[in-house]
Amino acid sequence: MRITSIDLLHADGGWRTISYLKLGTDAGLTGWAEFNETVWNPGLTPVVQAVGAAAIGRDPRAFAGLSATLHATLKLAPGAFGCQAVAAVENACIDVAAKAAGVPAWRLLGGPVREHIPVYWSHAGLFRATLPDLFERAVGVPPIRALDDFKALGAEAKARGFTALKTNPVLFGEQGAIMANTGIRATADLDLAGAGRGYPLASVIAQLEALRDGAGPAMEIMLDLNFSLRGDGIRRVASALDHLGLAWLEIDTDVPAALADARAGLATPIASLESLHGMAQYRPWLEQRACDVVLIDPMWNGVYQSLRIAALADAFGFNVAVHNCYGRLGDRMAATFAALAPNLRIMEMEADDVRWHDDLVDAPLALEGGTLLLDERPGWGCLVNEEALRAHPPRPDPARPWLA
Repeated sequence: MRITSIDLLHADGGWRTISYLKLGTDAGLTGWAEFNETVWNPGLTPVVQAVGAAAIGRDPRAFAGLSATLHATLKLAPGAFGCQAVAAVENACIDVAAKAAGVPAWRLLGGPVREHIPVYWSHAGLFRATLPDLFERAVGVPPIRALDDFKALGAEAKARGFTALKTNPVLFGEQGAIMANTGIRATADLDLAGAGRGYPLASVIAQLEALRDGAGPAMEIMLDLNFSLRGDGIRRVASALDHLGLAWLEIDTDVPAALADARAGLATPIASLESLHGMAQYRPWLEQRACDVVLIDPMWNGVYQSLRIAALADAFGFNVAVHNCYGRLGDRMAATFAALAPNLRIMEMEADDVRWHDDLVDAPLALEGGTLLLDERPGWGCLVNEEALRAHPPRPDPARPWLA
């Protein structure tokens, strides 16, 4: 079997574009992978196309060797873009290989370790607050316009069977709600020093307490601060949140020792490393014991490569969690990884989405409360509905015309 074509397709995902790689073969089998181009990796799509072209003529069933070869060709320019492009090709090859074998991808790769995958609600309340009209219109959920709405959201998460959720700091003002700066957005409140001076702690604590009031004491609650703090800023803000009993505080920074130093003085567990790519990038953070929970993104690293990273983390005694805030195909790719990593803590997923999102693939996710059930269908367990993609083209973006 040989790869004969690589095509990239895109669809409107409401507040983002959902992108797919379609891999054709001379055996008539098609492999699919989801990838994600957004504000922090503009231009990824042309890189995926260029890297994918190098896979033409190769056997997709030998995805481990193909992935290693593609990574080798990018050694002079290592980093996120090349890794994410190789990952898209790798993941589509895994889908084809599993279909050729007539088994689910998780069985092809040796699983499962578990058939019920614990999941948590990602970005709980963030987009309902910052994009209230879109979410009311396109998702059909009540907007969040005040703290009491976070309490109602906590109750909703509990009623839907979730046992864990993660939120982001939301600030309410005269112009509506905004997300407190994450350290990766060029807005007026960007604190390049990350010292935490003037950080809206009272507002953040009130938001978390409202969620707790609604969700009850059994709900695991996480808070994501991204790259907003460094060094003493992490200690200043995180220590003020210790009394809340968070399941984890998610924080990213650039220096392993700096995060390890901050972590040492905190009661709240630290989750981090979602922005890393490849085993070599993870190793110094593991050696420094910089966090408590290691975050891995199977869409950015590839499912096969992510399992290698999880094994490395396991050797250092760390549990891992899945970074996954994408579409329904992305959920299935992430679930394959989650089914196989013995040291899995939990998997992330978007619980709020546009009404047509489920139509973009031909099979719904099987959710039972706070767990995702594995699918026995070959490959990722679903096919992309190209007719639905055409019915929901991406919104025009003059800065990224290749997404049209």
